Amino acid sequence: KMAGSSTPWIGSAYLFLQSTCKTIVLPSLYESSQKKPSVFKALKLALADSTGSVNGVDMLKVHCSHPHLIVQLKFCKQENCRRFLQSYREGVLQESLQNHLQLSLAMTTVPLEMELKAGNEHLDNMLKDEDRCLECIYREKPDRLRDEEISELEECLKSLIVHQSINNNMAVKGCASLNSPSLPCPSQGSSVSPQVTFIFQGQQFANRTLTPDDHQKFAKLVSKKWKQVGRSLQKNCRALRDPVIDNLALEYDREGLYEQAYQLLLRFIQSEGKKATIARLIAALEENGLISLAEELLGLHSNEDCS
Repeated sequence: KMAGSSTPWIGSAYLFLQSTCKTIVLPSLYESSQKKPSVFKALKLALADSTGSVNGVDMLKVHCSHPHLIVQLKFCKQENCRRFLQSYREGVLQESLQNHLQLSLAMTTVPLEMELKAGNEHLDNMLKDEDRCLECIYREKPDRLRDEEISELEECLKSLIVHQSINNNMAVKGCASLNSPSLPCPSQGSSVSPQVTFIFQGQQFANRTLTPDDHQKFAKLVSKKWKQVGRSLQKNCRALRDPVIDNLALEYDREGLYEQAYQLLLRFIQSEGKKATIARLIAALEENGLISLAEELLGLHSNEDCS
């Protein structure tokens, strides 16, 4: 979408992080429910240091792409982005993040390599030309709203600061597991935090992340009701908010219902990550009367497709 003259300066970039120490794998630390709050805290504090403000740069999503931890950044003011670039270029951000990770994770040292990209542009190759870097970042508008998981971690961090939990072990206990059925930190909504089990037709089922098999079955069997299911999922998934569903219908109209449904669930899975659970999909199917499909996904049909 084109930005109007009255809208603020907005740009996006990706920060690639990798530890040069073989025993420290940042994506694995972030995927650990116990270590995740500590890694997030270090990222948040280092980014605040880089711009001189807690709100100078916003994290939209953290991707785990072994061996890299990739942070999608959003800048809303050119001056904040300029400060960030100066901090990055001079090695201040790198040193700050190394120090914060060392403190948060209670490690002796966390050596890092960093890379900054905006779209297809490798900004490390043009850091001396700050205006060109700003132009590249400005061209890349954020393609998503802030991830629900990031919002939860933000709330966790605020809670920890309020309670002055200086001790790292206390901080881990305070934030507990983000995959826990009862998250003690303030949350966007209880349905966002995956439960361990759920009830369907009086039976208890283990909750789990959606599989490729679930994905294909859904696309194959949901037929014309894929949009209704999408609107049910939309309630707790920012990536499916209007007009995304209607856009998918238009974009994949020629490919047909299977591809439209497949792309819908793909958006959900990519956006929600481990929170893209079978329980959430089953609830959306129930809401739209698709009981037979729900049973199929839960293996209640004696069909050769069932796993």
